This record gives sequence, C-alpha cells and structure tokens, in this order.
Amino acid sequence: MYNPTVARLTYKALLGRRRAAILFVLPGLLLLIAAAVRGFNGADDQIAADVLGGFALATMVPLIGVIAGTGAIGPEIDDGSIVYLLAKPVKRPSIIFTKLIVAIAVTMVFSAVPTFLAGYILNGNGQQVAVAYTVAALVASIAYSALFLLLGTVSRHAVVIGLVYALVWEALFGTLIEGAKTLSVQQWALAVAEKVTGDGLIASDVGLPVAVALLAGVTVAATWYAGQKLRTLTLAGDE
Repeated sequence: MYNPTVARLTYKALLGRRRAAILFVLPGLLLLIAAAVRGFNGADDQIAADVLGGFALATMVPLIGVIAGTGAIGPEIDDGSIVYLLAKPVKRPSIIFTKLIVAIAVTMVFSAVPTFLAGYILNGNGQQVAVAYTVAALVASIAYSALFLLLGTVSRHAVVIGLVYALVWEALFGTLIEGAKTLSVQQWALAVAEKVTGDGLIASDVGLPVAVALLAGVTVAATWYAGQKLRTLTLAGDE
C-alpha cells in the first residue's frame, strides 16, 4: 500500500523551507531549555522527568504532530491540488497510508530525537529517563499523526483545531484534570514510559494494557476513517 511517489511529494511538502523552519523551532527550544536547566541545577532525575514530561511530551510532540499530520494532506485539499493525485491510478487508502507513514516519520524525527538528546543533556539518562521519554515520544508520534491526518482530511480548519487540542486538551486538561487524563494520548504514552523506568519516577493515570489498546485503537480507527473520507471526495466531472 506504500506509494513512493506519494511519499516523495508529501515529504517535499512537509519539509519545504517555511514548514521545516517551524519544525526546527520547538526541538531547538527544548534543547536550549535542557541546557539551561542542567547549567542551573546540575543532573537531577526528577527535574529531567519534569522537563521532558512537561514540555517535550505534553507540548512539543503534539504540536509537531499537528504540523506533520495536518500538513501531510490538508493543504492539498484546501488548494484543490489533491484532485491531481486522486486522478492518478492510486488507491485512496494507499494515499492515506503513505501520507500517514510520512507524517509519523517526520513527527518521530523532530520529536523523539530531540527528546532523547535533551534527556542526555539533563541527566545523562539517569534512571533511564531519556530512553523512557523517547519511547513515549515515539508511540505518541504514531497516534498523533493518525489523529491529525484525519483532522486534515475532514476539516479546512485542521491546524487551528489541532493547535487548540494540543495546547488545551493535551498540555492543560490532559495534565491537570483527572477525567480528561484517561482520554489523553500523552497519558497513554506516559504509561509506556512508566514501564521503561519501572521505579515510580514517571507515572500515568492509565494502565499499560489499556494505554496500548487505546494507542493502537485510535491509530487504526483514525487511519481507516481518513481513508473513508478520502473516498468520498469526488473529482470534477465524476458525477
């Protein structure tokens, strides 16, 4: 189902000069924060977990997911250029699957890699904090990419809605409000990170089996529904 031509076009769109510049801002800010915190406080496992959990996983990863997920298809739908792709002999579920793979790859590179580097800057991976949050960023990247790709398929205001979701639901409600935590990708990813450290330094309000099931379920459901929505798009002259 993976289509190299669709992938190449999507990578080109996502990594264009303006969008790539935006993608580099948050990772760069995370590394600057990590260096400053290490300089002022030295190596501390709890502080490292707070920085990586509070900024990297709660803010940076979902925001990069918004940029990559919606950017993989939203602009093409908005400007109408998607019709040229749909006119090609490529199955529409294949288009969605390929764009999802590209969005996941971009989100992982711009979120998991800087999370790992920031963790080492903060405490040299003491208590496996850097690895734990890197794994969390990786699994969260998959779910966020699927959710925001779906959003880019169904709404012309995908970026705005995605930003509200990332900044309000994930960074605020998903961190502070008990009931909302169960429905937070961040908390699902934290459950995986908690398993990696295994010492109570990282804690999630969602059990690991439930978290894994929800991560997989949301990813599959969002990808499937995005494929179904793309099927409903008709080309001029199809009717």
